[in-house]
Amino acid sequence: MKRFFLCVFLLFFLCSCTPAEQRNEPIPAQAETVDSDAVRYVRSKVDYLRIRTEGNTDAGVLGLLRKGDMVAFVEEKGDWYQTYYCNQIAYVSAKKNVTELVFLPKGDADTENVITEGTKLLGTPYCYGAIRLHDGQGNFLKGFSDEAFDCSSLMQYIFYYGKGELLDVTTRTQAVQGISVSTEELQRGDLIFMTNASRKGLQGVERIGHVALYLGNNYILHTASDHAVIEEMSATRWANIIECRRI
Repeated sequence: MKRFFLCVFLLFFLCSCTPAEQRNEPIPAQAETVDSDAVRYVRSKVDYLRIRTEGNTDAGVLGLLRKGDMVAFVEEKGDWYQTYYCNQIAYVSAKKNVTELVFLPKGDADTENVITEGTKLLGTPYCYGAIRLHDGQGNFLKGFSDEAFDCSSLMQYIFYYGKGELLDVTTRTQAVQGISVSTEELQRGDLIFMTNASRKGLQGVERIGHVALYLGNNYILHTASDHAVIEEMSATRWANIIECRRI
């Protein structure tokens, strides 16, 4: 009989207790789960997303992101993500209807340093035949500017400042540096060398006309025709691969 009354009492007690959110009591916040082996990026869900100098809609516009393109995630500040663009701190909207966070697998420290140097230069204008940082042997060249790059000069710059690696001055000469890897073996930080319309009919290494840095999950960092960008690699670019190298 005592056991019966005890059970009734416990049942009455439990039924009278409402959930914390109904009692207006604070519920412990759940910490955001961030994989320590992943790197966060901000991906645009719309075309012509404005990249601003400050985290407000009155700030100046540095550039525009196309749908699917990404920038680095630095930190979240209210309704804005802080990032890099044109070698300076920049901001994009953190509203869920226009941007989303994407997680890519992290590489080793040197690889991440190289990629970070590249993300700072997103939005920097493309210039065919841009003056290189150095001559391939580490001797700095007169007239160099970090305000314009072509594909091979961008790779040379970020590998020099990211890990002190000396890349040569053209895609054709860079394509024999490091070790060759297959497309199935591609890792974050590898270089992908491709042909293009003007070089497709040539032979050997002369077919190579473009280089991009592989970030993982089909994303590349490169510059071609307009400005430095992180974007998904198209089927055409995959079909145009000539060589992949690990530096």
